[in-house]
Amino acid sequence: MSLPTDPDQQTTQQEQARAQVWDRLLAEVASLPALPGVYRYFDARGDVLYVGKARDLKRRVSSYFHKNHGGSRIGYMVSRIERMETTVVRSEAEALLLENNLIKTLNPRYNILFRDDKSYPYLKISTQTFPRMSYYRGAVDRRHRYYGPYPNAWAVKETIQLMQKVFLIRTCEDAVFKNRSRPCLLFQIKRCSGPCVDLISKEDYAASVGQAERFLLGEPEAVLADLQTRMMSHAERMEYEKAGEIRDQIKSLSAVLHQQAVETVMDKDVDVLAVKVQGGRACVNLAMVRGGRHLGDRAHFPVHVQDHVLSPEDAAEVDAQGQGEASNADALTQATEVRVMEAFLAQHYIGGAMPAMLILSHMVDPELIDALGEQGGRKVTVVYQPREQRRAWLDMAITGATLSLARLLSEEGSQQARTRALVEALNLDLDLEGRSAGLSSDEAGEQAGEQADDQAGQGEAATDAPVDAKDAATRDPLASLRIECFDISHTAGEATQASCVVYEQHKMQSSQYRRYNINDITPGDDYAAMKQALERRYSATGTKAARVPDIVLIDGGKGQVSMAREVFEALGIPLSIIVGVEKGEGRKVGLEELVFADGRPKLQLSPSSAALMLVAQIRDEAHRFAITGMRAKRA
Repeated sequence: MSLPTDPDQQTTQQEQARAQVWDRLLAEVASLPALPGVYRYFDARGDVLYVGKARDLKRRVSSYFHKNHGGSRIGYMVSRIERMETTVVRSEAEALLLENNLIKTLNPRYNILFRDDKSYPYLKISTQTFPRMSYYRGAVDRRHRYYGPYPNAWAVKETIQLMQKVFLIRTCEDAVFKNRSRPCLLFQIKRCSGPCVDLISKEDYAASVGQAERFLLGEPEAVLADLQTRMMSHAERMEYEKAGEIRDQIKSLSAVLHQQAVETVMDKDVDVLAVKVQGGRACVNLAMVRGGRHLGDRAHFPVHVQDHVLSPEDAAEVDAQGQGEASNADALTQATEVRVMEAFLAQHYIGGAMPAMLILSHMVDPELIDALGEQGGRKVTVVYQPREQRRAWLDMAITGATLSLARLLSEEGSQQARTRALVEALNLDLDLEGRSAGLSSDEAGEQAGEQADDQAGQGEAATDAPVDAKDAATRDPLASLRIECFDISHTAGEATQASCVVYEQHKMQSSQYRRYNINDITPGDDYAAMKQALERRYSATGTKAARVPDIVLIDGGKGQVSMAREVFEALGIPLSIIVGVEKGEGRKVGLEELVFADGRPKLQLSPSSAALMLVAQIRDEAHRFAITGMRAKRA
């Protein structure tokens, strides 16, 4: 069957195809049950657009297809739905758990997504005759005891130092412990009791471990009372040396408790969460209290917040409550913050440890908390209007979220300024229309050219997609600037590897990095290595030819640029995109010169130039990526 050449005829066929898809979707919606469940929307390529839960599947899903969403983001999403899947569950709580498991697995385009962070560290105490205390990340082994999670590595290591100082628990590896003939330096500086050479009995060591665990569980006063009792008992038996050792323990523990600026006796394990949304970005700040000690906080930044749309019912409710543009905007921000908070709670705590108390800056759905508590096997208390010490914790978390988000927005603004400076320094003319039509499979290409791709390859009518491709790129034309940088690394000619790193959307795109093992060249011939890497990257004979970027940075001077020129001439790629980064006089940082393959004279930028900062950032990342790959290959 031949495709029609008449644009009007082709558009008519696309409209007819879309109408058939729409009729099929409406028929599926009409047959949905009025039961709780989870729904998933897919586009023509099979990519997941959105995952949602519903108390009433039929009512919820119908709201997407039986209302006019205009040119909103939700309207654009609905116009791309090619098929849908639904799963019926027994309760809304089950729907919530399934929804967020699917979100974490499928990474839908229109859901708020948090990075699946399994890297929270723990303090581990092994189950041995003389238990070892250590820093731990990874899956929990039930044979041992774990305390945490902690917000960062520093908090764990500080706690380990405290346990060493007060309770003298060993931290050495088992292989070292079993082969000691005399105590190590930690024993000499009174940070270990020397169990490796039997300088402490099993019973006394076990008692110290028990006291350390009680302290970690938030019972410092009980530990102090026990130590005082033991000290007096030794003194009465005139065992003054042992009484003195316990006295030193009490002194150290008392000093630690006195230094704790943020502490409480009532609360043991508490998580404090605050959310802030601004400028299309969001931050959830998680502060952790473990054993009554405030251990610090960690900021989390979800993706797709700027693309996130409220459900039709939620959007209508916000519109009804708004009393004007300002109040409506505030209500939308508040609603988005609640949705971000709920997304974080579900994605962070499903399948993970959950404390007995949460202090939250925004009120969330009680059924969410009940479902999380049920899957965690414990009752969870939520506090929204805390007082006294809890109020101080929440205020600290809110301040941390505000500052972290402001820092992120400032850094992103700085990156945009660097991108703009480089475009101006190189006098680049970004062809937005050509960029929109020339697609890449990454998210940046989707953001700038989604509609053009959909219309050309998916059979959607032009009227179905409310976002124009050129308009999407025009919002931030610099975001579509793509820079690829190459570097060569080897050890005396061995284990040669070439690295290619990608800069787009004002940041490094680590998922698009590539390494190339270089073979069949003279060891140490960097020119031949660069030639092979460029040919493999841009040759159209490969299994998947890479999109030609706007700038190809070569870490090298005239020699490397000449080699790149030779490759690009053979492949028919414009020479104007080749930019070599040549080290300046004395190879000093900030004196680099840019070398061009198309005959332009060298360009030396000011050491304080934002454009040079960006070039150095990308070049250094390529160097780092090449070195780590080469070392791994050599090992």
